[in-house]
Amino acid sequence: MRELSLHILDIVQNSIAADADLIKLIIREDIAKNLLIIVIEDNGKGIESEDISRVVDPFVTSRKTREVGLGLSLFREASRRSRGDMKIESEPGKGTRITAYFEYNNIDRAPLGDIVGTIVALITTNPEIDFIYRHVYEGREFVFSTEEIKAELGDVSINEHPVLNWIEKNLNEELRDLYGGDL
Repeated sequence: MRELSLHILDIVQNSIAADADLIKLIIREDIAKNLLIIVIEDNGKGIESEDISRVVDPFVTSRKTREVGLGLSLFREASRRSRGDMKIESEPGKGTRITAYFEYNNIDRAPLGDIVGTIVALITTNPEIDFIYRHVYEGREFVFSTEEIKAELGDVSINEHPVLNWIEKNLNEELRDLYGGDL
C-alpha cells in the first residue's frame, strides 16, 4: 500500500470484524525524535496470547471468505522498511492495541496519505461505531470524537451528507492548524 492511511483503514476493518464499538486512532509525529507512531486500539473480541505472534503471518486469518490475511503483515513490513516495528497487545474480551513505529524522515516510509478521507469513510460505513482520532504533531494536538458529535446531533444520523461534509471540513481545518497552516 502506498499510504499509511490505507493500512489504517485495513487494520480498523479487523477491529470492526472483532465486534468493536469503540475504535481509537492515535497518530504522533515527533520530528525532533525522528519518530512517527500510529496506534489503533479497539474494544473488540481480542486475540488469545498464543495467537498474537501468528496474526502477522499472511497465511493465518480468521476469515471464512479467503485463506490469507495480509493487513497486519503488510503494516508490520511497512514499519520495518523505515527502521521501525510493530507491537500487538491484546486481551480476549477486552480488545486489541496495534502500535506501529516508523523512522519519520526515512526515505522508505510511506506518506500518511488521506487520513481525513479514511476517517470520513469509516464513519460513513459504520455510523454505529464510535471513533476517537487523536493527532499529535510536535507537541500540539487535537482530538476528534464521534461520540461527542452524536450527542450534539441527537436524532440526526452522523452519516448524513451535511454532517459528513462538516466533519471533513472540520478535520481538514484541525490538521491545517496543527501543521501551522500547511497541509
